[in-house]
Amino acid sequence: MDIVCDSGVEWFMSLTTDLKDFSRKSGADLVGIADLIPFRSTNFSLPDDLLDPYDFAISIALRLDNEIMDAITDHPTIEYAGHYRKINKALDDIATKIVRWTSKLGFRATAIPASFIEDEKNLLGNLSHKAIARMAGIGWQGKSLLIVSPEFGPRIRLATVLTDMPLVPDKPLKNRCGKCTACTKACPASAIRNILPKESHFAAREEAIRLDKCREKTTEFKAVPGIGAMICGVCVKSCPHGKGKNSVTEKGYKKAKLSVPRRGAF
Repeated sequence: MDIVCDSGVEWFMSLTTDLKDFSRKSGADLVGIADLIPFRSTNFSLPDDLLDPYDFAISIALRLDNEIMDAITDHPTIEYAGHYRKINKALDDIATKIVRWTSKLGFRATAIPASFIEDEKNLLGNLSHKAIARMAGIGWQGKSLLIVSPEFGPRIRLATVLTDMPLVPDKPLKNRCGKCTACTKACPASAIRNILPKESHFAAREEAIRLDKCREKTTEFKAVPGIGAMICGVCVKSCPHGKGKNSVTEKGYKKAKLSVPRRGAF
């Protein structure tokens, strides 16, 4: 029995290593695995049964171009809008490759697009890429609700692949925002409340940001010729983590408590 268990664990670890290697070779800058069990008791996905066939979520990230991000002032630029679309397309292509690779091994998988709003009024997608990325150890949830990665800060875009492939999940990271107020001061909508989550996440999005102000400002930006999307980028640009050519790196960080709020918290 022990031998079978040991062999099973080794197989899971081998599949996880192979999956991450394939994801990186396919173009992902960061990849992590989230266990879906904690999400099942929450109002997390649209539709509600989206997660039912799957056990794990694969979080993939692509870094944003520093020159494009550094050019942002108090509003999104046309260059950023184009870059945003290009990165989303690249993430979707990588996710499709992962689905095909996983399927060839006999497992089920489905890709969740990088940028798709299922509920525009509440700014909700099929699921929260940020929530999955946090659980997958891609980064911690910052004061702006962005995922802040040790390697690139919040200068990343995310996509998710759901699968029933047996994998070894990663763990959330400790929040390292501390007393920093950069994103709060930079926000053109004055939407960020400048508070830290009590655990590794906020219980609801409104704890961290004034969602109505964020939605109003990004809707305003969307109407600008050449933008055409509910984007901003100012808080992404302002964060000191990952800023400039020498991105912030965090080694030896501690793992955070494993817990998940409801979908509305992201």
